[in-house]
Amino acid sequence: MTLVQLRHFISLAQTASFARSAAALHLTQPALSRSIRALEDELGQRLFDRVGRVAELTPHGRQALERARDLVLSADGLRDSARMAASGDEGVLRIGMGSGPGAMLMTPLLLKMALERPRVQLSITRANTDFLVQALRERTLDALVVDARSLRPAPDLDARFVHEMAGAFMVRQGHPLATARGAVRFDDLLRFPVAATPLSDEVARVLVDRYGPRAHPEACVTLRCDEIPSLLEVARCSDTVLLAIRAAAPDLVELKLDPPLVATARFGLVTLRRRSTPAALDAVQQLMTERFVDGRVDVPITTRRPMATTRPGSRRRGR
Repeated sequence: MTLVQLRHFISLAQTASFARSAAALHLTQPALSRSIRALEDELGQRLFDRVGRVAELTPHGRQALERARDLVLSADGLRDSARMAASGDEGVLRIGMGSGPGAMLMTPLLLKMALERPRVQLSITRANTDFLVQALRERTLDALVVDARSLRPAPDLDARFVHEMAGAFMVRQGHPLATARGAVRFDDLLRFPVAATPLSDEVARVLVDRYGPRAHPEACVTLRCDEIPSLLEVARCSDTVLLAIRAAAPDLVELKLDPPLVATARFGLVTLRRRSTPAALDAVQQLMTERFVDGRVDVPITTRRPMATTRPGSRRRGR
């Protein structure tokens, strides 16, 4: 068994076509067929069922594919590490961030790397959790910083350095609700636009438990966006009420509701199990400890029940 054979196997699994894979690998179809057949003979199992012109993975092929990818990635990582050591380069770090962590970490991380580790090639991707997890599994990202509650537990994901961050309803200085006497009722919020990023099912459950069905994000949130900085600017320039991590908006006024809102996000560093991580990832861990200061809990992701992000809805609340 050789790495070349494994690369041929991975390519054919991706295209399901001997013709397309042979063209991509700059091989003839007979040469690719011999390579796959030799690998199957060594493993003692068929990896593909030939159905007309389509090559379909067998059950054994599906199991072997993940291990083949791990082996090829490990070999590529070893080669890249050797090249970087020879050139004096410190490598590449590709991080995916959800909206909340991104608002608090992105600029500080860029600055930290520029000042302290200028030879690291840092790339940050901002997107929703589902997109980022897919990119992590496709190895186009090295790690994620996301709300662990928005993750579906899976055996290939590892969440560490989980920090608990309190959420709040917030408004600008001088907002009518900021000057109200006493606690604010949830119905009072509904007189104004409500802005939030996509929220986890856990947060939606907390809102409904405390304030009733009208507090479900699909019913009460009228301005929804993945980027907290944009929502912050809207809240600063209008009477919009923002639901977000309290630490992300220190200049806004936190509303005291009756009953009080007790909702948190759990920001964690997510990596793939059994995959080596870049050395520069320690800078992200250090920054998380410095910036996420509400508290800290360590929650193994495989022990948590599934939590999916609430899909954006189109319903508007009643006035």
